[in-house]
Amino acid sequence: MAEEREASGSGQDRPSTAADRRGRRSGPAPTGDKGRATAVRDGRPAKISLPKRLVRFLREVVAELRKVIWPTRKQLVTYTIVVLVFVSFMVALVWLLDLLFAQGVMLLFGT
Repeated sequence: MAEEREASGSGQDRPSTAADRRGRRSGPAPTGDKGRATAVRDGRPAKISLPKRLVRFLREVVAELRKVIWPTRKQLVTYTIVVLVFVSFMVALVWLLDLLFAQGVMLLFGT
């Protein structure tokens, strides 16, 4: 039947619900399996010792650091100057706003 559907390509016998499309039955659940604990997976990897996991982690860190595109000296100097100028501007802006608000509070409430 499945081969005929694939061969004809009509799509007339398509499942009507999402549960049917996923291969689940829309009827009552099968009995007999309820109440049992889930079986332990046989494909689980064995526990690896802490030193081996640490060495593996460090190897992966080094491998990822090799993938990084490091900036040139010129780029690094440029980025540093941009950051310092921006931080200086923000400090001046906050100082100016603090001064203005302090003057406003003094005018509003007095001494």
